Amino acid sequence: MVRCDFDWVDAFSDRAFGGNGCAVVHGGAHLPEAVCTAYVRETSLVECTFTGPSEVADVKVRYFLASREIPFAGHPTIATVAAMRDRGLFQGDNITLETGAGIVPVRLDGDLIEMTQVAPEFGPFADPELVAAAVSLPVEAIAGRPQKVSTGLPFCVTVLRDRAALEAVELNLEALAALCASLGADGIDMMEPFLVTLEGATAAGDTFSRLLMAPPSPPEDPFTGSATGAMASYLWHHGLMDKTEFTAEQGHGLGRPGQARVARVGTAEAIEGVRVAGEGFVLMRGTVDLPAAL
Repeated sequence: MVRCDFDWVDAFSDRAFGGNGCAVVHGGAHLPEAVCTAYVRETSLVECTFTGPSEVADVKVRYFLASREIPFAGHPTIATVAAMRDRGLFQGDNITLETGAGIVPVRLDGDLIEMTQVAPEFGPFADPELVAAAVSLPVEAIAGRPQKVSTGLPFCVTVLRDRAALEAVELNLEALAALCASLGADGIDMMEPFLVTLEGATAAGDTFSRLLMAPPSPPEDPFTGSATGAMASYLWHHGLMDKTEFTAEQGHGLGRPGQARVARVGTAEAIEGVRVAGEGFVLMRGTVDLPAAL
């Protein structure tokens, strides 16, 4: 057995039970994927991280869903740095993370933890009818052309015409499989549509988003930091967001309101990166005994 310290952090929130939870397992980056994914399933969280030493950054971070390892994720990055700060594991206001998507620099700005996501990669446009079918909406509810976008992890960014459509979505797994296949994804948990409206959930927000998820993940992600970067890039790239810095909201319909400050690096025509910042509330601390293999 391997005994590790862990912290359970609510990311993109300044209070308990807000935003999106993530368990950060300190010193567990050497564990095999089967053990790490089993741990995620045990927690019933969307994602967990496992940290370890790095030769190229301050710390190595591995990210896991219940089904697989992924190269990068937003809310777990906020959670990991919040947990490390709470334990005094680094000094100063800057830290670098070695991730599967490259080196991610993180800066502390008071209570905000700001990660800089890589420059966006714009993939193919998706068929609006396939997207609409995947989320059980009429095609008329979709504004513009959904597109595969990644700032470290790809999503099918989809702008909806109004909040009523956003609240009405339901995931259709068979239609989602067809959408994912059309975009070259290997499985139905590889390209869920990230749905956004150009109005906040509250007066403080500029956008409000949802991400429905396929099993074995929970049915909906309370806050998706990586998708927020991809979504912001899409809005800037297609002229749908005039502000170079705005407030993104997610999770309110789940009773887990989350908020992020999003800022562009570079111009709308040549985005060099996306800064996504949020707070992290350390909810639980403890130790976990994990098998060295399964």
